[in-house]
Amino acid sequence: MSGKLPPGNFGVLQQYLPTEDNSFNDEEEAMTLVLYGHPFSSYTQKALIAFYENATLFKFRVLGPTAPENFEALKKLWPIAKFPVLDDEGVVIFEATMIIEHLEIHHAGPVRLIPADPKLALDVRMMDRIFDNYVMTPMNWIVQDARRPPEARDAQSVAQGRALLDTTYRWLNQRMAARVWASGEMFSMADCAAAPSLFYADWAHPISDEFPDLRAYRNRLLARSSFARAVGEARPYRQYFPLGAPDRD
Repeated sequence: MSGKLPPGNFGVLQQYLPTEDNSFNDEEEAMTLVLYGHPFSSYTQKALIAFYENATLFKFRVLGPTAPENFEALKKLWPIAKFPVLDDEGVVIFEATMIIEHLEIHHAGPVRLIPADPKLALDVRMMDRIFDNYVMTPMNWIVQDARRPPEARDAQSVAQGRALLDTTYRWLNQRMAARVWASGEMFSMADCAAAPSLFYADWAHPISDEFPDLRAYRNRLLARSSFARAVGEARPYRQYFPLGAPDRD
């Protein structure tokens, strides 16, 4: 990456990345929802999928050097300055999972991302945590290490990350053998978490042919129109992936 970037990590890309535009939607007057994030950020993509699934109108404040005022606004809303952050007419929601929960309560659409049945909802929330904690997190250990200078590299953390991903891949492969989506037959918040998690994890530590059901699930996620849109919007920033983005997906 070029230029001076604030410290952060790839998992949520807590840093300025170049962008040509600070919005993907021009209907600002009709919107009460304002999302702060970046299209290449995995957790921003998680939130974006929920918006796109239900065609929910929102203003996207992209964080980048061409719009420094967006980052200043973000810091006023959430001093820790992690993203994504949602501003719903003064109600500030941070963390992608909580943004999706907020949308389900206050701006629900035809695609219900959290089932009304509490037992089914529990499985969705559990799988959401699996993807964030046991796919996204170890993937981030690997990617973060690649951003360090050679003398500061930590081979042990990378090895631990790869081992945890292999264990999680194996468990998920068994889980997905009998499922279309992460929590059954219906697309849910768990799939919003799974899509960017598996997308980037496969770049950092490829899902081997040993796990065909997990690979097939990742392909279904890539074919889902909401995630395909997020992937397309992030495509111009692939050069910033520290390990080098593969020529696929």
